[in-house]
Amino acid sequence: MFNDFRQLLRQNRNYRNLWIGQVVSEIGDHFNNIAVFSLAMQTTHSGLVVSGVMLSRAFPAVMAGPLAGVVLDRFDRKRIMLASDLIRAFVALAFVLTVNHHQTSLLYGLSGLLMFASPFFTSGRNSILPSITSREELHTANSLTQTTQWTTITVGTMVAGLTAASLGYQWAFVLNSLSFFGSAACIWQLRRPGGFLAKRRPPAEEQVVRPWHEYKEGLRYMRSSPLVLGIALVAVGWATGGGAAQILFTLFGEQVFNRGPAGIGIVWSAAGVGLLVGGAIGHSIGQRISFRNYKRVIAIGYVVHGGAYVLFSQMQSFAWALFYIALSRAGVAVCSVLNVSQLLRRVKDEYRGRVFATIESMQWSTMIVSMTAAGIASQYHSPRTIGYVAGILSSTTAIFWGWADWKGKLPEPEGLAVVPPEVGIHGGPTA
Repeated sequence: MFNDFRQLLRQNRNYRNLWIGQVVSEIGDHFNNIAVFSLAMQTTHSGLVVSGVMLSRAFPAVMAGPLAGVVLDRFDRKRIMLASDLIRAFVALAFVLTVNHHQTSLLYGLSGLLMFASPFFTSGRNSILPSITSREELHTANSLTQTTQWTTITVGTMVAGLTAASLGYQWAFVLNSLSFFGSAACIWQLRRPGGFLAKRRPPAEEQVVRPWHEYKEGLRYMRSSPLVLGIALVAVGWATGGGAAQILFTLFGEQVFNRGPAGIGIVWSAAGVGLLVGGAIGHSIGQRISFRNYKRVIAIGYVVHGGAYVLFSQMQSFAWALFYIALSRAGVAVCSVLNVSQLLRRVKDEYRGRVFATIESMQWSTMIVSMTAAGIASQYHSPRTIGYVAGILSSTTAIFWGWADWKGKLPEPEGLAVVPPEVGIHGGPTA
C-alpha cells in the first residue's frame, strides 16, 4: 500500500499538490473542532449546546449541497475550491472572538458560515480526482485521499487537544485559519489543459443557467443507477447513528471519562487509528475484489461498525473503549474506500459534482435528526445509553444493503464512466 502511495505522490504533480493542501487544511480543521466543542462544554457544561453547535454546522451543509453540486458541474472546479478555502480562512479567524465573548449564538453563526462553504471544496475534490489521475491510479488516489483524511484525525485531534489545553483556544483558531490559506496555495498549483470544467452541455443549453432544473437532472441520474442510489442510501443509514456519534465523542471524553479537551482528542485519535487500519484493508482488497464480493464486504463492514460501537459505549475501561471505537471505525472505513472508488469509476463527469454534493447533503440531513435526538436525549439519558442506540441504528445499514443485494436490486453497471480521454493528466504548463 505505502509503495503505491509513494509512487503516486512522486509521479503525479497535480495529485501531490491536492494531497498537500488536504493535509494542511484538515489538520487545521481539527484545531477548530476540538477548540469549539471544548469551549462550548467549558462555558455551558451542556451536551445540548454541543448538539446545537453540530446542528449549526449541519443545516448550512445541507442547504449548500444542491448549490455546490450545480456550481461544480457548471464552472471551473479549481476556482470554486479556491474560493471555498479563502472564505473559510477568514471565517476561521473570526472564531477568536468567541474566546472572550461567551455567546453561544456567535459559535453557532460562525460554525454555520464555515460549513456552508465546505461542500464546495469537499465535493470539488472528489469531482476532480478522475481528471488528474489515470484509470490505474484512481483507486490508489481515492484510498490515499481518505487515508490521509483519517490520518489527520489521528494526528490533528491529538495535537489540537493538547494545543487547546496548553496554549489556549486563540492559537487553535489562528492555526485553523492559516491552514486554509495554505490549502489555497496548493490548489492554485493544479494544472490541466483546458482547466477543470466538467464536460460541456450542448451550446444552446450552455447559455442558460437553471440551477433547480440542473439539480433535478442530477437526482434523475442518481435514481437511474441502482448502485449510485444504493451507496447514497448507505450513507443515510450510517448517519442515523453517526450523527449522535459526533456528539458522543465529546461527551465521552469530557463527562464519561472526565479527561477534558485532551480526552476528546484521544477518543477522536483512537477513531482515526481504526480508520487508518480500515483504509489499508479497503485499499488492498479494492484492487482485486469482484463486484459480487464488494457488495458482501459492505454488509459485513457495517455489522462490525455498529456492533463495535455498541461495545464502545458500554466499556468501563478507557483503554477498551478506545479499542472498540477503533474497531468500529475500521469497519466503516473499509466500506467508505470501496464505495467512493465505485462512485469515482461509475459516475459520469458531467454529474459528478451533483452526485457527491447530494450524497453529502443526504448524509448531513440524516445527521441533523440524529444529532438533535442525541442532544435532547443527553438531558435525560446517559451517554452510554445513547451510544448503545446509535450503534444499533448504524448496524441497520447492513440489513437493508444485504436485502437489496439478495433481491438483485444492486446489479453491476455496464462499463466505466472514467474513459481514456478524461484521465492521465499529471500536470502541465497550462492551467
